[in-house]
Amino acid sequence: MTLNGYGIWAIYRFEMARALRTVWQSLVTPVITTALYFVVFGSAIGSRMTEIDGVPYGAFIVPGLIMLSLFTQSIFNASFGIYFPKFTGTIYEILSAPVSPLEIVIAYVGAAATKSAILGLIILATATLFVPLHILHPVWMLAFLVLISVTFSLFGFIIGIWADGFEQLQMIPMLVVTPLTFLGGSFYSIDMLPPMWRTVTLFNPVVYLISGFRWAFFGTSDVGVVISMSATLGFFFTCLAVVGWMFKTGYRLKS
Repeated sequence: MTLNGYGIWAIYRFEMARALRTVWQSLVTPVITTALYFVVFGSAIGSRMTEIDGVPYGAFIVPGLIMLSLFTQSIFNASFGIYFPKFTGTIYEILSAPVSPLEIVIAYVGAAATKSAILGLIILATATLFVPLHILHPVWMLAFLVLISVTFSLFGFIIGIWADGFEQLQMIPMLVVTPLTFLGGSFYSIDMLPPMWRTVTLFNPVVYLISGFRWAFFGTSDVGVVISMSATLGFFFTCLAVVGWMFKTGYRLKS
């Protein structure tokens, strides 16, 4: 099957141009928020908790901070990208254009993932201004960064198709994803929890994503890296299957 490169590029370029028009919201605000996290968690808590698993606390929270922004921004970028054409009615022009569902997904999800991955790298660069960092497995770090960006962009794409209003676009990221991220070991190791709560935490899927990403930095993790990668790939293929079903059935796309 030959992909329509011109169609993909047109949608991708439009979405990337929209990000440039909202640079403050897309890039500057998350970076400022990350800096505040370093001030609060790195200084206030770090002064009392010097190391976790042999890693200075200020450096330990860097992967979690990047993941927190990556999750929320991937979902927001992808969900708003596909919801806005639904809201304005231009979705029918896209669906009737000579681009396949796969090409539409590649364009929208690719643009959202690109913006999120760039943001993650900017936050990483910002973190180096606060703490010394040495990434033990840089290739794996980039692999996790890209895979998680694409996966949560797919998840956001699903939310954008499902949502009936702007309130629903914010509901899942704010009420589900953000709490799961805070409870998923972003700022602590789950080994610090009592045994019962540690067992409960292992049912949080975000734990596996953050753990694998942190392993790429420091070689230490709460769960095995193979399990982390398997969980991430499992979530990716699940989202891909749901998106495929939505286009096949026309769920909230053609009504």
